[in-house]
Amino acid sequence: MNTLLKDVFGVFKFAEGLYAGIRKILVPPKAYSWQTFIYLSIFSWVLSYCATGYIKDIIAFFGWLFLIAGTAWYTTEDPLRVPGTFMPVGAVITGFLVSVFAFGDQRDVITPRTIVFWPTISALITAIPEFIEGNDTDAKARIPKPEDRQRIIILVASSMLLSCWIQFHFVTDNWLRQYPSLQADTFKHSTFIVRTEEAVKIPQNGVVILEKLQPIVVEQIAQRPWSEVEKWLLDAKQRVGNLGREIIKKNLSKYEEKELWRVEPRVTNTKSGYILDLLSIWIGPSSNPRGYYLKKSCRIEPVAAANNSENKITVAEIECDRASKLISGSPPPQQ
Repeated sequence: MNTLLKDVFGVFKFAEGLYAGIRKILVPPKAYSWQTFIYLSIFSWVLSYCATGYIKDIIAFFGWLFLIAGTAWYTTEDPLRVPGTFMPVGAVITGFLVSVFAFGDQRDVITPRTIVFWPTISALITAIPEFIEGNDTDAKARIPKPEDRQRIIILVASSMLLSCWIQFHFVTDNWLRQYPSLQADTFKHSTFIVRTEEAVKIPQNGVVILEKLQPIVVEQIAQRPWSEVEKWLLDAKQRVGNLGREIIKKNLSKYEEKELWRVEPRVTNTKSGYILDLLSIWIGPSSNPRGYYLKKSCRIEPVAAANNSENKITVAEIECDRASKLISGSPPPQQ
């Protein structure tokens, strides 16, 4: 019986200690405390869900201010420093909240600008107290000591440099998404861009152009009377150019680099017929001053075929390469 009572009292004592610990965290020791600001922020956000229009935005605005103030207060009471610096971890957390508040939006809270400005804002938050002396009720501005100025400048400058590198990441990432063909040549020997995937050897957009162009050209030439085919080849520059522009507009519409591709044909006479080279030419930046282009060759030859009246006529037969070839340098001149 005594053992049972001890166990019951032990459970009550444990529960009482747990309650006291939770109460100490949740209940502010006084009205003017960091918990009060956190509770005000939660209360503001709850109210903002019930409001509409500009009232909702105003309440949410104050909710962010209360959250930032409460977090900054709590994290600076007993600051934990970032290793190797005098920057408190609380300044990093507060800087993130300020950056989200200033540069986030309703659709995407964390945006590239949020990440870019985060280090610099955190450094400025760390530096601000160095220019203030006194307590909460009696504070005034001051100029930091020379040794303090040096470490403030180093911290802010280092954070700004980090922000620049983060911005550089987003810029190059956007380049490679809008201009994927740059990966094949311009950034191939880059010392500051590291690819985690296997390097692209052939620009895929150039391949897509030729793969879409080939069946259209084959359809317009195959089994057509030889005289019509020769007339088609005489006007190949305009025909292929128009087809190429339509294909680029349709298949590369989501890429900014669509303006940097040009389609041209090259026609060469042979003993048995013609060779039609379909070229997708890159006119954007390149590590080679003369650029590069992709080529797919089609061999066109006359063959005998019977028509409905059983008279033999000469028609065209066309056979194209299965794969496109990447060639460095300028395309051959048109004849």
